[in-house]
Amino acid sequence: QVQLVESGGGSVQPGGSLRLSCAASGSIFSIWRMGWYRQAPGKQRELVATITTGGSPSYADSEKGRFTISRDNAKNTVYLQMNSLKPEDTAVYYCKADFLTGGAWGQGTQVTVSS
Repeated sequence: QVQLVESGGGSVQPGGSLRLSCAASGSIFSIWRMGWYRQAPGKQRELVATITTGGSPSYADSEKGRFTISRDNAKNTVYLQMNSLKPEDTAVYYCKADFLTGGAWGQGTQVTVSS
């Protein structure tokens, strides 16, 4: 089993920045990709960014240039640096780990962008 714990959410004004962290524990050897997804009220959960074990990132088009995903393999942690935040970025952000037999989700962390 893989356990994921997110942190770093909060409230920020438009144009501000936040960094989310996702720490993985358990059967981490089976993870081949980790990523961030978000779900705004009344909307479906959507992909934000992913990064493979080898460090190859991938982003949703709307986040390219504003968000950066990275990982620290020594700490089994994935980060999402979010800059130039907009009100439409308000959502619960979830970390996900993909492994050969399925995936695991974190509990989510709230990000609110408001003036």
